[in-house]
Amino acid sequence: MACTQRTNKEMKMKAQKEYAKATDPVEKLRLACLSRGANGIKGLARSFRIMDDDESKSLDFKEFKKGIHDYGLIEMQDDVIMEVFQKFDKDGSGTIDFDEFLVHLRPPMSNMRKNLIHQAFNKLDKTGDGLITVEDLKGVYNVKKHPKYLNGEWSEDQCLGEFLKTFDTQDKDGKITKDEFQNYYGGVSASIDNDAYFDLMMRTAYKLQP
Repeated sequence: MACTQRTNKEMKMKAQKEYAKATDPVEKLRLACLSRGANGIKGLARSFRIMDDDESKSLDFKEFKKGIHDYGLIEMQDDVIMEVFQKFDKDGSGTIDFDEFLVHLRPPMSNMRKNLIHQAFNKLDKTGDGLITVEDLKGVYNVKKHPKYLNGEWSEDQCLGEFLKTFDTQDKDGKITKDEFQNYYGGVSASIDNDAYFDLMMRTAYKLQP
């Protein structure tokens, strides 16, 4: 269900090539994240949340710059980071809402792709509480062909927990929010040019109805 190693590799290479040609500062930051794979944007989100000690969900420029550097995006020049910050500090308050920022940082997607991701999340979220847990995955994600389940090394719960870790980069709490799920598949979507292939991938992985 998650991004394959091949898709992830192709995404990284594509993002690295496009980064060199990009001129828009937000696009440069987006590509710098995607050059780290499908989890790139989520990793940056985690870096920001670690610094949000007062849980205000806002960052000033110093925090914003530190978050980008702490994540290891050393290729981002200070003047480009400032341009990105100023684009989102629309009221000139000197702070930005990083949840809103991360929504805009996701690669643009068609409504069709957004709808597929929404359907997949809702199918996994059996309780409808806006979170995906190990209990939600039982009966939806089949672990019986997982090599570590077959050799007896892992239980079903351990296999399901590992699957959740693919998406869970923020709090490592074993719960996946809709934002985490969308951020992950936003990255996957960026590596797939063909809508029909993305449709097939999501419907096959999550057994979605046409």
